[in-house]
Amino acid sequence: MSYKTFPFTVAWRYFVQTVRNFVNSEAGGRARWMFVGLIAFMFAINGMNVVNSYVGRDFMTAIADRDRTGFIYQAVLYVIVFAVSTLISVNIRFLEERLALRWREYLTRRMLDHYLADGSYYQLDASRILANPDQRIAEDARSFTVTTLSFVLMILNSSFTIVAFSGVLWAISPTLFMVAVLYAAGGSLLTVLLGRPLVGLNYEQLDREANFRSGLIHVRENAEAVLLASREARLSQRLHGSFDALVSNFRRMISVNRNLGFFTTGYNWLIQIIPALIIAPVFMDGRVEFGVVTQSAMAFSTLVAAFSLIVTQFQSISSFAAVVTRLSSLMEAVDASKHCAQCTIEFHEEQGRLAYEGLTLRSSNGGGVGAVLLESLSLDIPRGGRYLIQSENEAAILALLRATAGIEVSGSGRLVRPGARNLRLLPERPYLPPGTLREALVVADMDNLVPDRKIMEVLGQWGLDGILARTNGLYTEQDWESLLSLGEQQLLACVHVVLRQPQFVILDRPSTALGIERTREALNRFAAASIGYIKLGHAKGQVDLYDVIVDIRADGSWRSRCLGSNIRGNSR
Repeated sequence: MSYKTFPFTVAWRYFVQTVRNFVNSEAGGRARWMFVGLIAFMFAINGMNVVNSYVGRDFMTAIADRDRTGFIYQAVLYVIVFAVSTLISVNIRFLEERLALRWREYLTRRMLDHYLADGSYYQLDASRILANPDQRIAEDARSFTVTTLSFVLMILNSSFTIVAFSGVLWAISPTLFMVAVLYAAGGSLLTVLLGRPLVGLNYEQLDREANFRSGLIHVRENAEAVLLASREARLSQRLHGSFDALVSNFRRMISVNRNLGFFTTGYNWLIQIIPALIIAPVFMDGRVEFGVVTQSAMAFSTLVAAFSLIVTQFQSISSFAAVVTRLSSLMEAVDASKHCAQCTIEFHEEQGRLAYEGLTLRSSNGGGVGAVLLESLSLDIPRGGRYLIQSENEAAILALLRATAGIEVSGSGRLVRPGARNLRLLPERPYLPPGTLREALVVADMDNLVPDRKIMEVLGQWGLDGILARTNGLYTEQDWESLLSLGEQQLLACVHVVLRQPQFVILDRPSTALGIERTREALNRFAAASIGYIKLGHAKGQVDLYDVIVDIRADGSWRSRCLGSNIRGNSR
């Protein structure tokens, strides 16, 4: 999804909804009081700025009149005003940073929950409809909260400044006041016209920076494989291509910024001389004192700056618009990933039961109807059941595994599963999350239910005491892929299943990593723990491990063979 194809009305709705959600959340309660404190401080700092303009006027007049007593008095007032203004400004900055951090914490946690729920992270990666969701969550969320708050405060502060200094400048010269309004309005319009392309360019730049960085991360994470395969030349070509795209887009940004800079730099220089051009003749005629000249310059520049937020902040605004669009497109993509257009499989949750009812699976065919991989499979697997599902067509096995896991698969029928707590899947290549050995073996919601002695006891039963020694105990962070062999990783995944105690476990060709004898041992231990298992693969002569064997033929038809007296099988 690109910047050009994403509707800005959606981005605006996302922006408004995000702000509303935060304000109405539990975290937003304290945030509202912090925001009230910020407004109060901004009122105070604008009041001090007005006072400062009059103290500055009288200070300069005392110098022009050679009034030593007045000069000392105004100098003391100046120091007091500066001290109070410094105290207020520091507190504004402190509250702004704390409020931005609080908002970022809320928003990031919420986005993580959406991203990790219902396999959305997998669907986004598989569909490729959105680039770099990780960067959007980590960096764009930070930019969004910090910049939104900064802009809101700038707008409020500018509003207060306009109210405070409009009276001051009008009292000095109504003409100068009108010049300030027209000058700022014209400058804002021209800035938008000149800088509009920056919004799209910033959007593209963020993605191209992330693409280049992800390419470098890929090299680091696959360093050994790259070296063994001698594929540096191809990777170099891809990295140079990504970097060329990044540089090309950045060049266009620089060109637009140059054109915008010609205007904004001249715009800011003229602010310094316009008040003098209008007020100096009045001073020369003796109608105002000298201090009014300096006061008019300060009031004019302050008021024009308040009116000219678009001119002075356009580059930040363009970056912010890109960030809002990227975050809203992320949430849109996450929502879209939860809906499967082709998949008409009905999922039903029922504890203690795993069943396939008229399940038909088809191969992926670019959005069309693919070949039949499995036709009308009907199996009802009871708790404690020992099943083998085998086929020469690996695509059928993979599709069945994906469908059981709830991953989008083209097909139809009904699939009954226990809840996620009672169904575990062990893929052919095991996955151990980064962290300590305890974190790899025990899921977060069971931390308080599985004591350390239980973990060490199960590791001993599986003959894995050596792994415990190599990992320096249960609480040392480890890189599992570099520390353990593939078989050892799969054994730890099996230990995780035993500690989790689900009702069913599905194993995808476990003998690839474990070997035949280790696989037999693992299946026997699952059966001893009353965990029903469904092995996807081949019997390899060990038919005594199964109650039912299901054969899937090349044309998608299937046949089941009942090897245990207590299990009934169907065939088609």
